[in-house]
Amino acid sequence: MRLTYILSLALIVLSHAGRSQQRYFIEKGNVSFFSDGVIEDIAAANNKVTSIFDAKKGDVAYLMNIKDFQFEKRLMQVHFNEKYMESEKFPKSSFQGKIEGFNPEASGVQQVKAIGKLTIHGVTRDVTFPGTAEVKDNILVLKSKFTVKLLDYNIKVPQIVWQNIAQQVEVTVDFNYRPL
Repeated sequence: MRLTYILSLALIVLSHAGRSQQRYFIEKGNVSFFSDGVIEDIAAANNKVTSIFDAKKGDVAYLMNIKDFQFEKRLMQVHFNEKYMESEKFPKSSFQGKIEGFNPEASGVQQVKAIGKLTIHGVTRDVTFPGTAEVKDNILVLKSKFTVKLLDYNIKVPQIVWQNIAQQVEVTVDFNYRPL
C-alpha cells in the first residue's frame, strides 16, 4: 500500500514537472499576409514555417523561406520574390523572442504577447505583437495578427506601382504545435 502511494506521488510529480517543461515543435506552421491595395488586394500564405516553443522558459523562434509564400497569381509571386523581397539576396525571415503571459497549466484561450526580434529583408527590429495561446488535446495553438510597415524593413515599392501597393501589410501567424 505504501509503495503504491509513493509510486502514485512520484508519477504525479513527474507528470507535472514534464508538462511545465514542455517543448513544442512545428514543421508546417502558417504565416500569411494581406495587403489592401488601391487597385488590387495582395495575399499570400507560407505553410512551411518551422518553429520551436519552450513553454517553461517562454522562448520561441521561427524560420521561413521567403520563396515558400504562395500567391493566387503566379506573376504576383514572381514580382514579390524578385522586385520587393529580393529573395535571392534575403532568402529567409525569422523571429526569435519570448511569449509572455502563457501559463502551460491553464486551460482555455490565454491572451499573450510575443516580444523579440523580427528579421525581414535582412533587417532586424525589436517588436511586440499581441496573440493568443491555447492547449487543446496536447496541441498548443498560438495565433497572432499584426502589421508590418514595408519601410521599416527597407522593402521598396517601385515608383510605377507605388499607388497600387499598401505601405504596410497585415500578417497572420497560426501555429499548431505538437510536443517535441
